Amino acid sequence: MTPILVGLGLSAAAGLNAYIPLLLLGLVARYGELLPLPESWQWLESPVMLGVLGVLLLLELVADKVPGVDTVNDLVQTVVRPTSGGITFGAGASAATVDGTPESGSLGPVVAGVLVALALHGVKSLARPALNTLTLGTAGVVVSTVEDAASLTLTLVALLIPILIVVAVPVLVLLAVWAVRRGRTGRRRSRRGRGGGAGESPNTAA
Repeated sequence: MTPILVGLGLSAAAGLNAYIPLLLLGLVARYGELLPLPESWQWLESPVMLGVLGVLLLLELVADKVPGVDTVNDLVQTVVRPTSGGITFGAGASAATVDGTPESGSLGPVVAGVLVALALHGVKSLARPALNTLTLGTAGVVVSTVEDAASLTLTLVALLIPILIVVAVPVLVLLAVWAVRRGRTGRRRSRRGRGGGAGESPNTAA
C-alpha cells in the first residue's frame, strides 16, 4: 500500500506544479537515504537534471502568477504535468518498495501517475480562468501561490508520511471542485448583474 500512496501523492502534487515533486524526489534520493531510487530512475538525481528542474521551477513560479501568461502556461503544462505525474508515480512507488527494485519495467504506475496528474491539472485549469474573471485577475497570484504550497505539502507528505495521502488527496480534490463551482457561480452572478444594469438604464432614462 505504501508505494501506491507515495506514487499517488507525488503524481497529485505534479498535477498542481510539475517540477516541485520531481525536484524534491531527486534531491531526497541524491542527498538522503529515505527513498533511494532504483537504477532505472537514478537519472532524476543527477546534478544536471536537478539543475534543469531548478531553473524550470523558477520559470514556472513566475509564469503562473502573471495574468494571461498563466493561461498559456496551463496549456503548455497540459503535457508537462501529466508527464511529471507519470515519472514521479513510477519512480516514487519503485523507491518506496522493500527491495527498491519492484516492477521497474511495468508501465502501470506510470500510466496511473499520468491520469492522476492530468485529472488534477484539469480541475486546476477550470478553476483558474473562472477565478481570474471573477476577480479581474487579482486572484491569480494568490491562487497560484496556494497551488504551489499545496504541491509542496503533498510532496512532503508523500515522502515523509505517505499514509496521510489517504486524507490529503481527497481533501485537495474537494477543495478544487469547490473552487471551480465558486468561480462559475460568481461569474454567472456577475453576468446577471451586468445584464440587470443594462435593462434598468432605459427605465432610469424615462
